[in-house]
Amino acid sequence: MKQELYQKIKHLFINDLEPISEALKLMDSIDKKLLLVVDQLNNYKSIISVGDIQRYLIKTQNLDASVKDVLRANIRVAKSSQKIEEIKSEMLKFRMEFMPIVNDNNVLIDVVFWEDLFNEKYKSNKGKLEIPVIIMAGGKGTRLKPITNVIPKPLIPLGDKTILERIIDRFLISGSKHFYLSVNYKSEMIQNYFSELKGKSYNVNFFEEEKPSGTAGSLSLLTNKIKSTFFVSNCDILIDQDFETMYQYHVENKNELTLIGALKTSNIPYGILEVGKDNLLKEIKEKPELNFMVNTGVYIIEPHLLNEIPKNTFFHITDLMEKIIKRKGRVGVFPIGENSWMDVGNWSEYNETLKKLGETPFI
Repeated sequence: MKQELYQKIKHLFINDLEPISEALKLMDSIDKKLLLVVDQLNNYKSIISVGDIQRYLIKTQNLDASVKDVLRANIRVAKSSQKIEEIKSEMLKFRMEFMPIVNDNNVLIDVVFWEDLFNEKYKSNKGKLEIPVIIMAGGKGTRLKPITNVIPKPLIPLGDKTILERIIDRFLISGSKHFYLSVNYKSEMIQNYFSELKGKSYNVNFFEEEKPSGTAGSLSLLTNKIKSTFFVSNCDILIDQDFETMYQYHVENKNELTLIGALKTSNIPYGILEVGKDNLLKEIKEKPELNFMVNTGVYIIEPHLLNEIPKNTFFHITDLMEKIIKRKGRVGVFPIGENSWMDVGNWSEYNETLKKLGETPFI
């Protein structure tokens, strides 16, 4: 590989022996969803996308797999003999961030980036997902006191926009234009804010619970009002992920409810003891790294489930999941990378999110 090419693409390298958790971390850190897979000597081997990892996790639930376990036999690359217009057409058709160009011996000779060909920042979304979005904006935001004593959590600024607007913006990219806000605490302030907001390219409808009714109780107020598949989002999280791919997984697997799960890595700062019979030591694992998935607070839900939410009852969305599972229904989990999920529900995470957005921390 020529030195000039190496310097151009080395930030995209992931070794095939690395765990998939490292691939996701790298994608997050460089803001890419596609990487070049190389061997120990940095020789090009293949490409891996966030979609490859997600499909693998959905199929196997193996969070400890390595990159080589996930690689597909058939990947999309360009040949050095292809014209640039042909490569451009292929990238547009399959929404590719970049296209590796190889010679007849499968040696990497160049990489063409989306930004270079289309003169715009890459977007994986096609913007055609026109399904409703419900945002649960009725909580008191106690973890963000004292500011929530004055203004409701959904209206707390994240840079030049409120938290609610930041959430809405992410769904707008996917094509959603119809939003329903569940409100309670300081509801008039939220409604007044959006009534005076200029230049909106979307519709906002409010529905108000008379008293706090859990993470799903207020959804019963929309029974017979929403008749298509819809998203539900908490009002203190941001997802940097392709909502269209989530929806496709939900539909293809005939799920009634799909929750979005973030892959988390936790480093245990101690030696973990594994003991056997008679409490004899078998092994010490020094400072192990544990991988697991957590609930992000974003869901895809089928409209018939609104009939299963009791009216005027405190009811969590986890209660709804338990009902579905108990009657042998389908509750799916769609995995995303750890840094593709931003929780702004407490001050430390709020400030971390500001940094990721390129804004100055609040406190």
